[in-house]
Order: sequence, then C-alpha cells, then structure tokens
Amino acid sequence: MAIERVGVIGGGLMGSGIAEVCARAGGDVIVHEIDASAAEAALERIEGSLARAVDRGKLDSTESDRVLARISVSTDLQHHADRQLIIEAATENEKLKKEIFADLDAVAPEDTILASNTSSIPITRLAAVTDRPDRVVGLHFFNPVPVMALVEMVTTVKTSQATIETVRSYSESLGKTVILAKDRAGFVVNMLLVPYMLAAIRMYEAGVATAGDIDTGMRLGANHPMGPLELTDFVGLDTTKFVADVLFEEFKEPLYASPPLLTRMVEAGLHGRKSGEGFYKYG
Repeated sequence: MAIERVGVIGGGLMGSGIAEVCARAGGDVIVHEIDASAAEAALERIEGSLARAVDRGKLDSTESDRVLARISVSTDLQHHADRQLIIEAATENEKLKKEIFADLDAVAPEDTILASNTSSIPITRLAAVTDRPDRVVGLHFFNPVPVMALVEMVTTVKTSQATIETVRSYSESLGKTVILAKDRAGFVVNMLLVPYMLAAIRMYEAGVATAGDIDTGMRLGANHPMGPLELTDFVGLDTTKFVADVLFEEFKEPLYASPPLLTRMVEAGLHGRKSGEGFYKYG
C-alpha cells in the first residue's frame, strides 16, 4: 500500500515536525489538536519551521507554499476516517495514548496503520486496546524532525510483515534512515542514551565537576554535538525522568533509576529549555 494520506495526532514540537516532513514528501496531512487554539499554534509552528528552511536556502518559497497547502488542522477525529497511516504524537503519557489508540481504532478504516511516536512506552500496550494489533507499530522520530535523519520502527509480536514493509518504505520515502527494534521499553536509542544522561546528572550531583565542564568534556573529548546536561535540558527534564521511570519499571536496573536531583528539579518545575531553566538558564 502506497501511503498518501496521513494523520498526525498532536501538533506539538514532534507532531508538527512529523506533519511537515510528511507534507514535504508530497503527503496529504491532517494534524489533530484538542482545540482551535492548539490547532492554530500547530500550524504556526509548521509555518515557522518552513520559513526558517527558506531563509537557510533549504527550500524555496514556492515549494514552502505547496507544503503548507498539503497540511490541514482539525479538532475532530472523524476527519481521520480516510487516513491510511495515523501517527500519534501526543504527550508521553501511557493512559492518554491508550485512550487515543482506542478512539482511532473506532474511527479509522480497518486497513489503516496506527503508529506511535512514543520514545519509551512498549507498543504492545497500545496495540492491545485496538482490534488491529497486526497494523500497529512504533515510529519514533527524533527532534528536530525535519533535520534528524533517524526513525526507530518498533514491531510487536503481532505486527504483520506487510505492515512492517509498508511503514518502512514510507519512512524511507521521507528521507529517513530506518532502524528496526523489538518492543522493549526505550527501544534502541533511549536504552543507551538515558543511562548516559542519568550518569552525568549523578556526576554533577556528586560534585565531581561543574555542568559546564561535564558538557565541555563530552563535546570536545567524545566529539558529541551537545554535552549530556545540555541534551537533558533540550529534551526536557520531565521527559527524561518519564522515560527513565518507564525503563526502570521494565528492567529494574539501577542505571535507569532517576537520580534524586533530577526528581527534585522536575518537582520544582525546572524542565530545561521549555521552562527557561534546567541545568542552565535560558532567556
């Protein structure tokens, strides 16, 4: 099945980026949001991203207009009744995602593939609330979606080979490199990345080095584009803790346990860039 009509649930940072790359590849995209204000904000987010691409010479203004014309926003899930692929990109909350998948299962045609952009939640739990577990996958994009080349495709024990082939082909048509992961919390990237970030937080908490020196050490010593504490601020301390908690619940390994400092910072509302302060302060 050639994917031409795509739905994206959630127009936040990840959802708007996913919608943009799907539209840039020629797809007809509908972005679902909870209300008119959120829908308008999602569209503005996409417009801003496309404008930056034009400014940087990555896209011309004519093509930018064509991309925008392929994207619509909606607050009614019924508008997704003709979608061939629906990608859920809502808040990283298992209960909410299950509710969304159950609602989508009732609205979408039986041959529609349902995907989740979750970065940590096992896909089997989401597929279990539907009547189409063979057509449910994880499709984990990375931020910023228009720039990052990787997509993790996560398959369950019930995902069909036809679904795998269709979603892989479509993801590659977006210009992404696809890696396959079995359905384990954290998949490939976060199973490796989160312990690294938590280790840096523990190092800072113990007073081994300053945040700046830890980050400089990894940027210059390991050639990483960002240090681990900078990266935590970029991802969001609340998101990092959530993913760590999911991993710890799954594996019961101490390296996935949230350090007390991370827990206290999240409780204090220090969520990183999006809140204006995390391990660093932002204007």
